[in-house]
Amino acid sequence: MSKQQFKFSNSVIIYPLMMLLLIWLVFWYQTNVDYGIKSLGIRPHKPEGLLGIFTSPFLHGDLNHLYNNSFPLLVLSLALFYFYNKIAWKVIVFGILLSGFFTWLIGASGNHIGASGLIYVLFSFIFFKGIFAKHYRLIALSLMVIFLYGSMIWYVFPIKQGMSWEGHLGGLISGFIFALVFRNKVAKPERYAWQQPDYNEADDPFMKHFDENGNFIETLPEEDVEPEPGESTQINYIFKKNED
Repeated sequence: MSKQQFKFSNSVIIYPLMMLLLIWLVFWYQTNVDYGIKSLGIRPHKPEGLLGIFTSPFLHGDLNHLYNNSFPLLVLSLALFYFYNKIAWKVIVFGILLSGFFTWLIGASGNHIGASGLIYVLFSFIFFKGIFAKHYRLIALSLMVIFLYGSMIWYVFPIKQGMSWEGHLGGLISGFIFALVFRNKVAKPERYAWQQPDYNEADDPFMKHFDENGNFIETLPEEDVEPEPGESTQINYIFKKNED
């Protein structure tokens, strides 16, 4: 794995916090200034309802709705920006658009609002992307996501009155699609020196310890070194006294 693949930067924390702060500011505006903006959600099958694709993730029914979405959104977006920083914004922006369109297409009549569609995009993308990458860190991340939020899978079915299961299903499908689209942008294991195209076995310090028959040589003979131009050469003579 490339050492730069999982590199921490300030954006890993700043961007998720900025998104969450924006959602909370919109909710404050909704409850204190203009409650009418709550109606700007996704209204399926109606042309004017397409506007909600852009606005619905920032609108919430009440404080409990907002609170339940805030923590998983923060955790999953932190994981996204840390492990997939280069494509994080693409997944978020296009995830909002595609999951919103699916909601508009298959949703029942009503006003669909909330960031849960985006949460399901992140949940689905991180899980499937880790499986496709086949790298131990990303697979571990996928398993962790399942451990923390695996129960969310039940809410893609109409099991709770008043909950937009269509938005959840649209987000789940969108995340899977993006995992396929960005499948080529997977983390690849680090190439060792002997795997590099310009690798020369004769220059490898370790391989020099083996002779042509494959026998290990513990101590290598000293190599003759040509003196640098202008460098004086010292010659030592050793005399042995003849005892005869």
